Amino acid sequence: MSPVTHNAILAIGGAEDKVHGKEILHTFFERSGGAAARIGIIPCASRDPEAISGRYQQIFAEMGAPETVVMDIRDRAQGEDPGWKTLVEPCTGVFITGGDQVRLCGLLADTPLIDLIRQRAQLGEITLAGTSAGAAVMGHHMIAGGGSGETPNRALVDMAIGLGFVPEVIVDQHFHNRNRMARLMSAMAMQPNRVGLGIDEDTCALFEGDGSFQVIGKGVITVVDPGEMTRTNEPDITPTDPLSIHGLRLHLLAHGDRFDITHRKVLATAQ
Repeated sequence: MSPVTHNAILAIGGAEDKVHGKEILHTFFERSGGAAARIGIIPCASRDPEAISGRYQQIFAEMGAPETVVMDIRDRAQGEDPGWKTLVEPCTGVFITGGDQVRLCGLLADTPLIDLIRQRAQLGEITLAGTSAGAAVMGHHMIAGGGSGETPNRALVDMAIGLGFVPEVIVDQHFHNRNRMARLMSAMAMQPNRVGLGIDEDTCALFEGDGSFQVIGKGVITVVDPGEMTRTNEPDITPTDPLSIHGLRLHLLAHGDRFDITHRKVLATAQ
């Protein structure tokens, strides 16, 4: 695969600008083919899928997308219908809306539709974006819920299996906006072979085909890297005991910064 592909995977921290510059949504639209884009919208995480999909349909139509299709899946049997594959095959971009990531995975995990989307996104054949809950499901491991504002402990975070679009990462969203540092650090103590990404609102990690991502948007992405962790008491304590974690690496990345997930290092940016 070439070092940088046209197509990409976008993990958006939620509450992305839908009114003014729409920078993140424009990036998704252009990466999906711009005026030639056929965009599929998956609103399954939302309790009001018609309203949320209608909002994004309007936005992408105003940008110039000739066609959008909505995959409004309300139950598991419907999600397993192989007919959805026929609908998504011509798509050049797929957008997963916000809502409840547990609901989203319950409806779509291990379905032919998601398997096809994952395969095509990882091959660089389509651009895939997920916002809020749609970003939370990006990794193999997913933060399903939890608290905020406490001392890190195992009970602070509920872990589940995500949709595995970018398996190496664990994503938390609305990050600084909802004070979620402690729960992401708690998750990383439990999954030290992954990389934690805390993505602020109106901020996006744009993953290229070369194993790196670039930051787009107004906030920061907090990278929590346990790769050089020397010790944690996580296996030896009760769920509510305070976590001890030694040697955790932390990076704060702003607009334009790039990070190599494979080698776990910040990349030089053009001045």
